[in-house]
Amino acid sequence: MKHECDSALSQFPPNLTRRRLLQGLSAAGLSTGLGGSLLQPVQAAQTDPWQQADAIVRRLRQPLQFRRADYLITAYGARPCQLKKITAWISFEEQALTETPVDDAADCYAAIRQAIETCHREGGGRVLIPAGNWFCAGPVVLLSNVHLHLQAGAHLYFSHQPEDYARHGEVDCGGNGKLTVSRWQSNDCLNYSPMIYARNQENIALTGEDWTAVLHGQGGVAFNEAGDCWWTWKGKLKTINAVGQSSVPNYKAGKPSENAVNPLNAESLRQIAPALGEEMQMLIQGQGDKWRADANYLPALSEAGVPLEKRIFGKGHFLRPPMIQLIGCRKVLLEGYEVRDTPFWQHHPVACTDIVIRKVHAKSHGPNSDGFDPEACNYVLVEDCTFDSGDDCIAIKAGKNRDTQYGPSQNIVIQHCTMQSGHGAVTLGSEMAGGIQHVYARHLLFENIHWKTNPLNTAIRLKTNLNRGGYLRHFYVKDVRIPNGVQTSPSFYTSLPGSPIQSKTVATAAGAVVTFDCDYTPVSDNVRIRPPVVEDIHISGIRVGNVDTGKGSYSCYQAIVILGPVASDYNGPAPVPPVPAVQGVTIQDCDFGTPVATASPLYLYNVKDLQLKGVAIGGKAFNGRFSG
Repeated sequence: MKHECDSALSQFPPNLTRRRLLQGLSAAGLSTGLGGSLLQPVQAAQTDPWQQADAIVRRLRQPLQFRRADYLITAYGARPCQLKKITAWISFEEQALTETPVDDAADCYAAIRQAIETCHREGGGRVLIPAGNWFCAGPVVLLSNVHLHLQAGAHLYFSHQPEDYARHGEVDCGGNGKLTVSRWQSNDCLNYSPMIYARNQENIALTGEDWTAVLHGQGGVAFNEAGDCWWTWKGKLKTINAVGQSSVPNYKAGKPSENAVNPLNAESLRQIAPALGEEMQMLIQGQGDKWRADANYLPALSEAGVPLEKRIFGKGHFLRPPMIQLIGCRKVLLEGYEVRDTPFWQHHPVACTDIVIRKVHAKSHGPNSDGFDPEACNYVLVEDCTFDSGDDCIAIKAGKNRDTQYGPSQNIVIQHCTMQSGHGAVTLGSEMAGGIQHVYARHLLFENIHWKTNPLNTAIRLKTNLNRGGYLRHFYVKDVRIPNGVQTSPSFYTSLPGSPIQSKTVATAAGAVVTFDCDYTPVSDNVRIRPPVVEDIHISGIRVGNVDTGKGSYSCYQAIVILGPVASDYNGPAPVPPVPAVQGVTIQDCDFGTPVATASPLYLYNVKDLQLKGVAIGGKAFNGRFSG
């Protein structure tokens, strides 16, 4: 199996394994088309950062151009399917009657593939999926100069059987299946294919006529007699005192999952990284064998420097693929459709440049159902979208462990969006080892429509720790309305033994409007050697409303929680590197409503000179500099 994967990968260009995509583009002489290399550093406007945001928007408002030719999938043999009603999971804890294709539904995988390949070969154009119900038992792979468009009433159901995403990949890994070069939680791997996928393509679009054009991942539909679905693979939850997400669909202790030890994984890192020193091996593996669970094993392979061709998952493993993943693509438009019930992250562009997501309804309440996760992307516009998520609505990411070859996420504008539910409305991290900078969020509505049963956990959220490291700087937020507040009870993560932050004491998992958590789930990471840097953050114009909880009218548990890096978490060689405080944070002209914790509306640790200007919390004015 190992030999087969090595042989297949050897046929690919080097940048598909470990070379930096952006370096490859630069060496090839490709530029942004706006007078600068893709690697040229971007400077923030000196006087008004929102001028820089406006410049990004102007750049990305330029429409993509496609050849005027249509390719109807029915011309290549696609036939609509019949539906049946079943009971399926629709969230962490709820089941409902829903529709799914009948058992003998016609599979349009081959027809869609042929239409896209023909369109691409003939110079590009538009591939059309007409109104009706369609079943696809495999991935849709986008190619350069192809615009895939769903007409009004088109409903594309993707197979809920995992093996259908280990049949068509470009890398034959024997018993693990034919797998795809992918990223899972910001680590490179060979894995099940995403349901919609592209790699190293240019000028591509995925659009729908309106929200009756639906891409359905069927994440909560059972794929075996035991009733397991994609979401079951999430396994045991880590959040303490979660609300509306305290269980995983059909999961019970002892079932295979991403965080249960997988006997297929090596018993020792020395088996796959023989040059690894014993001290580093023990640091990466930690105590016991929990490092052999798939979700821990992949980061361990990254830390050990194991190359991509040996990071083999797929069949026999439990890493759910993202619904839509685009790697190394340039000039991308995602617009006008609804995506529903995805196995994992809903949209995950990696190392993409010039990407727009507009007027998309991202609706999935399952585990890890992040709405939009741009990773190591440069020039991104998110506008007029609605997110109704089981995890973060938007989560900006930039590599994890040693997989930082694509560099930072930067030059990102988020505007005129609505967030209806989720963990964080606008989140940065937790996978951010390559850094995040020049992010602008404005004119947003965090609606929190499920506040009674499954509330928005927090509004503005940063997640990192001494494993994820990285930096966040030049982050600007203004004009945000939160009419129904956020979660009014605290949720927690477990702290490390000996930490000054005692477990179940700081509401970093949920409960604050603004949360900067630089000690995010520290017990999950064995290697903790990268202190993060958080600086130059400016938040203004937040308006938070109260809701009647039955015990009073409240907006949140606490208004602001800033937990800076915790030096005692460091477990690398001496000397301990500097562990900087969170600094350069300004919050002004905001009304946070009435917190439940009226006596302690702020929590600060390892924070230097937080500036509050014109801030109201519980009807009281807060002005001045605060440190902790």
